[in-house]
Amino acid sequence: MTTLTPEATTATTVAPGSGKRLSRRADISVRVLQVLLALMFAIPSAGPKLIGHHYAAESFARIGWGDWFMYTVGGLELAGAIALVIPILSGVAATALIGLMAGAFTFTLVYIDGENAATPLVFAALLAVVAWTRREQNARLFALLLRRA
Repeated sequence: MTTLTPEATTATTVAPGSGKRLSRRADISVRVLQVLLALMFAIPSAGPKLIGHHYAAESFARIGWGDWFMYTVGGLELAGAIALVIPILSGVAATALIGLMAGAFTFTLVYIDGENAATPLVFAALLAVVAWTRREQNARLFALLLRRA
């Protein structure tokens, strides 16, 4: 019978392909980043879209797709925010939100004349850090899904 020492249970994140564990400090830093990103996507980003705030509605009316698209984007942002803090979904969520940020960047360039176009790029870069460090979760998730199929 083997016993787990506290050292064996604290550092649980392994960088894929390297066999190296992330330091405890790096793992905690990425977790904090995940929570901050989740809060940002849930409250100031998805919130106005899901309650139909006039500024959000006005922005989406500009592109001509109406309220349904605003609610869809808000729902995707909220789902991504929730998934960012669920360990096995964090890598996939960060990757999906990067795609959403690519759409936001395009939207700001085409319909808002580039005003605040750097914002989605900054968030995409932060999400890329999460996606890269949590990529082993993608492998675990796909293995789990394949076992169930």
